[in-house]
Amino acid sequence: MSLAAPKEITLDGAPFSVGIVAARFNPALVEALLRAVRAGLAAAGVKTSRVTVLRVPGSHELPVAAQWLARGGRRDVVVALGVLIGGDTNHHEMVGQSVSHAFQQVALATGVPVVNGVIVADNVKQARARCTGRINRGAEFARAALEMAALKRATPVSPRLRRPRRRNS
Repeated sequence: MSLAAPKEITLDGAPFSVGIVAARFNPALVEALLRAVRAGLAAAGVKTSRVTVLRVPGSHELPVAAQWLARGGRRDVVVALGVLIGGDTNHHEMVGQSVSHAFQQVALATGVPVVNGVIVADNVKQARARCTGRINRGAEFARAALEMAALKRATPVSPRLRRPRRRNS
């Protein structure tokens, strides 16, 4: 865990359109993250009408829903929210790694940043601390989304990310 978070940047979120995909598994914890993300976006001026939320069964389904939103062409950034809690096996770690890699693939393929808001915790106590307790990861995810949306708007589009023009034959 990093204790050296970057200095907060004040951004006007009014022009941004944000997609959020949220898992339904571990509902109380994911809802807390979602509330914190929405609050952070609203505090920066992102209009409620410019936030789209898709719900999926679990964290493993988040990447494809993120891709749907990213490919829709109207989002500056996508935030993916889920909570994976350890048990008797390391399944939560495997799913966490899988979705993390998939989010990067979506972002690189579409040019739309995907903020990985999936909490991977060894136990419920750790998960609660990050979702409803003293560590406000939801607010951090909102700030990261705003910063990436602003950066995306300020950065010229790479020729590789532009869609090819159709030739008249």
